[in-house]
Amino acid sequence: MFQTAKPTSTRALVFNFLEVTYHASVRKVRQTHGNALLAIGLSLLQSLMFIAAFYFMFNLMGTRTAAIRGNFTLYLLTGIFLYLTHIQAVSQILKAEGPTSSMMQHAPMNTLVAILSAALSTLYVKMISLLVILFVIHVLMEPVEIHNWSGALMMYLLAWGSGCAVGLVFLALKPWAPDFVNIAQMVYIRANMIASGKMFVANMLPGFMINMFDWNPLFHIIDQARGYTFVNYFPHNTNWQYAFYVTIGLIFLGMLGDFYTRKHASASWDAKR
Repeated sequence: MFQTAKPTSTRALVFNFLEVTYHASVRKVRQTHGNALLAIGLSLLQSLMFIAAFYFMFNLMGTRTAAIRGNFTLYLLTGIFLYLTHIQAVSQILKAEGPTSSMMQHAPMNTLVAILSAALSTLYVKMISLLVILFVIHVLMEPVEIHNWSGALMMYLLAWGSGCAVGLVFLALKPWAPDFVNIAQMVYIRANMIASGKMFVANMLPGFMINMFDWNPLFHIIDQARGYTFVNYFPHNTNWQYAFYVTIGLIFLGMLGDFYTRKHASASWDAKR
């Protein structure tokens, strides 16, 4: 009696998938606030508070002169904004709807759409916030000059992608060990406050300290981003290829874990939580 028309051609299937992902992404953006503009505004305010805090901290400690010669605000942005985008991607992917979520009762929805919408909504909000901040700096403070725009943008996307990859691994583990994953996520975010290298220049670190940070893909990404941003800075201790390969590996690992988790999905997972 009731029939639902389903697309059969490849083009129609792809279009339907993209349409569902778009609407799920819009829903994800509006979860922060019913008004999408205010949701972006809250993200912008968070970023500005971080930048202002570190700006005053560097000035009070007298370490501003130890930064890279050039636009000091850009130096802060290449560290703080990549860090914020990375950890926000981790958090949003971890919050994505799982196979037992009520959203999965809708026929077009699946966990892949939920993961993609969480990732794209984070990128959308953070990208707009970054562009607004750069525009304000360029107009009100001093001209923004980035040595290699394409390279800097690639590092920004890699910071977002690596955050999504880490979040995907956490998401696959969450149904099996929810308490452990919540603690691991908190430890990872807190550790990256220092281990990301956003507060110092990697080239100035002594050799014995490099080994304490070079395990972290975000450390490589931030240092490489500064190399693309400033004309007089050349990273010697990092490379973006390491971060790229780690990201690809974590994505594959996370997708395998998600596939295994979906096969063993149970509504009782959330019974006591």
